[in-house]
Amino acid sequence: MTGNYDVVVVGGGPAGSTAATVVAMRGHRVLLLEKQTFPRYQIGESLLPSTVHGLCRILGVADEVAAAGFTLKRGGTFRWGRNPEPWQFSFAMSPRLPDPTSTAFQVERSKFDEILLRNAARRGVTVREGCAVRGVVERDGRVGGVEYDDPDGTRHTVHARYVIDASGNTSRLHGRVGGSRVYSDFFRNLAVFGYFAGGARLPEPHAGNIFCAAFDAGWIWYIPLRDDLTSVGAVIGPEHRAEVQRDPRAAWRAMIDACPEVRTKLGGVPTATEAPYDQVRVRKDYSYWKRSFTASGMVLAGDAACFVDPVLSSGVHLATYGALLAARSINAVLDGAVPEDRSLAEFEARYRREYGAFYEFLVSFYDMQRDETSYFWQAKRVTSVDVTETAAFAELVGGLLPGEAGIGVRLAGAAADLGGAVDRLAGADDRFNPLYGSRTVGETFRQGRNLQEEALYGAPLDDRGDGLPLAKDGLGWTL
Repeated sequence: MTGNYDVVVVGGGPAGSTAATVVAMRGHRVLLLEKQTFPRYQIGESLLPSTVHGLCRILGVADEVAAAGFTLKRGGTFRWGRNPEPWQFSFAMSPRLPDPTSTAFQVERSKFDEILLRNAARRGVTVREGCAVRGVVERDGRVGGVEYDDPDGTRHTVHARYVIDASGNTSRLHGRVGGSRVYSDFFRNLAVFGYFAGGARLPEPHAGNIFCAAFDAGWIWYIPLRDDLTSVGAVIGPEHRAEVQRDPRAAWRAMIDACPEVRTKLGGVPTATEAPYDQVRVRKDYSYWKRSFTASGMVLAGDAACFVDPVLSSGVHLATYGALLAARSINAVLDGAVPEDRSLAEFEARYRREYGAFYEFLVSFYDMQRDETSYFWQAKRVTSVDVTETAAFAELVGGLLPGEAGIGVRLAGAAADLGGAVDRLAGADDRFNPLYGSRTVGETFRQGRNLQEEALYGAPLDDRGDGLPLAKDGLGWTL
């Protein structure tokens, strides 16, 4: 069986649903192929405001997400850095965004992702679940479709002008674009995670915050999903791999016991027994990027393209923002508004810039935790970033040279700027958040604020003219 579409999207997670929906909103024919059947489990439960109030509004699901009963999140609370007391990272930093948009949600991804996928179908996307993509179809060096197996095992071929690979970190197609993945040595960690049937909450108004606590072996996240469900995960160094492989649940509990700030919140609370939250899971080698996000006829989005680190909940934002950029660029080509090479270059430049902003921010964030006795934290200092990695990262973000005159100086400056802003939090009043005045924080969250402003006002309020102008409907580029 064969078919013809303008775009085939591989993967039905937030990136795939976003890309498919935005292309279909322009009236193009889109097929989305998803290997699993929704609802399905996924990690990555803590969102940023740019996703909730920017992306979801653009897709037309903001009200549905707001009505889903997810836990309201006002920011993050951290036991991290030189201050022994927890401190708050509040989203209420930009005076241009009203208070209701300075929040996000903690979500059960099975529910959130299904909202996005069903919305794609309502918007005109042909959605086929239980369909495993086996490979791409090529002609004269250009990707022009995919081969996939339907739930019965029957092989199909579909042709399209573009293929978007949004199939996540386990993508079987990403090797067709940008060579092999570049794995970060600095962020080379393990994550072992599971769920408890409840747990203590932070005092209001921060009860819905993600709580992250550093300890000797790494750090732990604590995410209040429901009153009776808490996501708890430990991020630790690769030297613990044998211990985790031998008994993931025992290793997970041992890490929690080693972190008093989290251990005390779970005293007497049983682990979750409801599926799929009854399992302890492990992720490794999850921090990487591709040297290119595009090939002839094909683009990468979401975790198929890149991922940094879970500490600041950037995963879904980067995935959906990259997918939105991909869809805008493809729409511009399909509609004849911008030549292909220029439009895909726009996608590449913006996506690389956003990944780079979060990478630099997160290196700086790790650098704040100073523990001279911890092997993990000594390896997470700006001065410990490998020269090979800085060279590859400099290539990704656009021509910087590593060393004293390049990315190393930039990382050190960002770390000092962020650390100083956090130090000033203790003496700040409610009228001004020192984090908002930090150059590092401002640059990291600038595009997220722009996305919210596009959804609220139709365009960013501080558009610097970084690239091609946004079309009036927000779904493509113009010249």
